Amino acid sequence: MSLIERVDAAVDAALVQRIVGCVILIKRDGEEVYARAAGPADREANMPMRREAIFRLASVTKPIVATAVLRLVDLGLIGLNDRVTRYLPWFTPDNPDGSKADIRIRHLLSHTSGLAYGNVPDDASGGLSGPVNSLTETLQNIAKVRLAFAPGTGWDYGTSIDVLGGVLAAINGSNVEDALGRYVTGPLDMTDAHFYVTDKERLATPYADGNPPVRMGEPHAVADRYGTTVFSPGRIFNPAAPQNGGAGMAGTADDVMKLLEVYNGNPGLLAPETMAMALANQIGDLPRREVDAGKRFSFIGALLQDPMAANNPCPVGTVDWGGAWGHNWVVDPVNRMTTVVCTNTTFEGCNGPFRDDILQAVYAA
Repeated sequence: MSLIERVDAAVDAALVQRIVGCVILIKRDGEEVYARAAGPADREANMPMRREAIFRLASVTKPIVATAVLRLVDLGLIGLNDRVTRYLPWFTPDNPDGSKADIRIRHLLSHTSGLAYGNVPDDASGGLSGPVNSLTETLQNIAKVRLAFAPGTGWDYGTSIDVLGGVLAAINGSNVEDALGRYVTGPLDMTDAHFYVTDKERLATPYADGNPPVRMGEPHAVADRYGTTVFSPGRIFNPAAPQNGGAGMAGTADDVMKLLEVYNGNPGLLAPETMAMALANQIGDLPRREVDAGKRFSFIGALLQDPMAANNPCPVGTVDWGGAWGHNWVVDPVNRMTTVVCTNTTFEGCNGPFRDDILQAVYAA
């Protein structure tokens, strides 16, 4: 079977009972080798999925913000070892022992800052749901909580990139979206990548895991192996919602592809050495979760170091991550391949078997 046939088969096997709808794009050496929109964007309205569908991106927002910061590094406007307080003087959380933390830009990019999603207070938001405050107020409230560990001494997934968004906005003298537009989404022509959506006709309806998946309410809680996450589908329509750099944007699969292709050398938004650094191990031997066996962490996602331990068919050096609304992506610099999978099904499309089914189909011998 060809790659197209294998991926088609994996999609067809998941539709209806596991995945409502999806858009999948694959490029090799900058050339598109697979593109498909399948299933409905809105099942109840019998609206088919289109390639132009807009998705709530969740953590697929993170590499967009990280790329903007790395471009600032290339331009000499920020340093990886700069203290966060240079740009946000009021962002001064405490270490676990009560001393003031020394958070650097590189800690935020690599999720070694001590900021963890488990420590987000009730009066702040990680971007999927929660209070509607300004970004400054959101980050000020996050800073009131002690870190999970002193910066550089551990790894945990959290609101680091939300803080980076605040840094980016401060440097640009604007909000986060305008800064992203200047440095990344504008230059890459990511025309639908925004924190606020007005084109409701193209926005995919969100669904939660079930057999078949269930249409999300407002709000909607979804449980997985990491715990329970509350989602607010209506948040993307609220212009007053904080522009959370970790989870707040929406965009199309093509927008995501344009961003990730930067890391396979197309179109060269970053200097080659910066691109290589972004894909390298940035956490050394710091422990990660058991489910992340065989992987380290780069500046934009999880770095595959031991394919056997990770039960992963990709080559060493591949970087991947996803977004809780139902997405996953892979940047493979060895084969110069980029895979983008956007679905409207949480969590199956992000870290469920569908992610692995597509991966196996792409890399089958």
